[in-house]
Formats: sequence, C-alpha cells, structure tokens
Amino acid sequence: MKIHEYQGKEILKKFGVTVPRGIPCFSVDEAVKAAETLGGKVWVVKAQIHAGGRGKGGGVKVAKSMDEVRAYAGQILGMQLVTHQTGPAGQKVRRLLVEEGADIKKEYYVAALTDRASQKVAMMASSEGGMDIEEVAHKMPEKIIKVFVDPATGLTDAQAKQLADGIGVPAGSQAQAIDTFKKLYTCYMDTDASLAEINPMILEGNGNIKALDAKFNFDSNALYRHPEIVAYRDLDEEDADEIEASKFDLAYISLDGNIGCLVNGAGLAMATMDTIKLFGAEPANFLDVGGGATTEKVTEAFKIMLKNPKVKGILVNIFGGIMKCDTIATGVVTAARETHLSVPLVVRMKGTNEDLGKKILAESGLPIISADSMAEAATKIVAAVK
Repeated sequence: MKIHEYQGKEILKKFGVTVPRGIPCFSVDEAVKAAETLGGKVWVVKAQIHAGGRGKGGGVKVAKSMDEVRAYAGQILGMQLVTHQTGPAGQKVRRLLVEEGADIKKEYYVAALTDRASQKVAMMASSEGGMDIEEVAHKMPEKIIKVFVDPATGLTDAQAKQLADGIGVPAGSQAQAIDTFKKLYTCYMDTDASLAEINPMILEGNGNIKALDAKFNFDSNALYRHPEIVAYRDLDEEDADEIEASKFDLAYISLDGNIGCLVNGAGLAMATMDTIKLFGAEPANFLDVGGGATTEKVTEAFKIMLKNPKVKGILVNIFGGIMKCDTIATGVVTAARETHLSVPLVVRMKGTNEDLGKKILAESGLPIISADSMAEAATKIVAAVK
C-alpha cells in the first residue's frame, strides 16, 4: 500500500522528524487559504499522486504571490500528470499540498528499506538527493552508502554517523542528521513499512536538517495492525479491478497483454505468465486465486478478467493440492456460463481429483480446450487467440 507525500510527512512528524509546515488542499480556494494560513513570501504548490517525478512532469511549482498560488493550483488540480512512474496515461491530480518555502543549501537522499538480496533491513543514503535513486545507482554507484541493520539492536550511532560522513553532512549538522536517520529507522520498523524514503532530505542555510519529501510503501500483510495507516488509503490512486479483486481475496494485478490468466499459487502464476511470453504472447494479468478458492471466487475472477477489453482468451492453470481440481472445474463451468464467455478458454489441471475435474469440463457442453502440460496449454491459447 502507498500513501501521499503529505500523509507520509504526518507520519514522520509523529516520529520526531522535522518537516516543513504544509496543508493538504482539494480546491483552488483551499490552496489560497492554506498559503494565507502559512504566511511568508514563498510557497510550494505540489501535486499529490502515488508516483515520483512530479516536478519534472509539471506537478510542483514555486509561488511568490497569492495570485501565483491561485494560478498554479488551478493548473495542477485536475491535470493528467505524466511521470516516469505513471506510464503514458498519467494520473489525475485530485489533491494538492501547499507548503512553506525552504532555504535549500544541499539535498540528500535517505531511505530505510527491505533489502531482499541480503534479507536484511538496509539504511541507504546518498549525497545526490532530489534525483531518481535508480539513476544515481546506474551512473554513480559510489555515491550510494549502505549499512545493514541488526533488528535486535536497531540502527546504531556508529552506523548513522557512517551514513552522515559518507554523504558529506557538515560537522555542525551531523547530530541532527544522525537523529533523523535513527528516527526514520524507528518509523520504518514501527509502521511495518517496506520502504520509508526521504528524497530530498535538505540542509538549510541555517544548518538545520529537514525532510522535504516523503515516500512510504507498507507491507499489506501487516495492515491489520495499523488501522490509522489504512485510513490513509486513496482508492482513486489504485486500479479499480485490483480493488474489486481484493474484496474477494484474489491477488490480481493488471498487465498490458491479451491473455487472461487464472492460476492457484503465486509461483505457478508467474511461471504461467513466463510460459505465455515464451510462446509469443503477453499475459493480461496476474491472478492467484489461492489455495482456498470457491466456485464464487472463480466466477468473480472471470468477471474481473473479462472487464478488460484487451482480453482475447483465458488460460486456467491449476495444480490440485489443497485446492481440488473438481472445485476449480465446477467454478470454471459456472463462470463460463454466468459471464456468457465468448473468448477461447484453455484449462490445464493436475493433481487432486484431476480426473473428476476433467470429467466435469468434458460434460459441461462448453467449448473448453483441455491441455495436459503448461507448454501445451500455452501453445493452444496462443493459437486460439491468433
């Protein structure tokens, strides 16, 4: 789960990290009122979407008068903001953050994240703040400093100082930087985040350290422990089909291909998608019905897949362990009838009650194409779609 920048800053503030004063807004008039409330002579008007690169896409503007605040808010609100993370379709801006200006002397990058390669928590920092960290890693890997944290002891003062030294924080500001790093790590751990990022973390002209941006990703499996974070969820920023799938405990992700996939088990689902690509086509989705799928869940899965106009065929690939093949077969037949299925359907099933499942499919009277292996299934669905 992702949240907006202003929500991330609210969380950071709760953990003692210094952030600029800012007010979220949903209209131009609210933006002007926010600037008046904040006072000062410079304000930053920021688009709030779940994507980076907003400034490059025209979603961040510096205003030096109330007229400029009003003009920029009017330009940004409602725009279809395209960044390197939104894809070409972009994302509609429905929220703004109006923030006080900052005296930026230097920008840094810092993040706490789950490092799957080492299977540890990593604290990562760079002197090249404000840039895409992927670009820094590609062009200047020596500019990225990493320390790996023992969860039993947490981020130590020595590790935090190693980060501060490594990115060149001046001596007079090191104590603040070390304190910020330690609080960011605590925030990451206590909120069950998979990423807690400040980019940029700034050094102000007076030597103070401040979080000028905030990005969080949270482990969805831990959200039951954090109702206050769930309350931040913005459904406008999420795929409507993925939201619908989550209501039925289906793991669904939309993709750009034309072959719908219904599989049990994440590993088998990924292998199925790879097999489709191997045989010259593209999957339209990732869909894992899990080990406890019912007829109702399978029917809903078909409905969600078929909402996508790009889908020209469906491949069902089931390994019957806990999930019995006859249960899936009954669900497939019910779903095909209820949705008036009009695209080719290939079903491959192996395992528990396999023969009974195949019998149900064969006696359904529906034009279901059977397959015994993944290669055969992929070959048949690709041929049927073509």
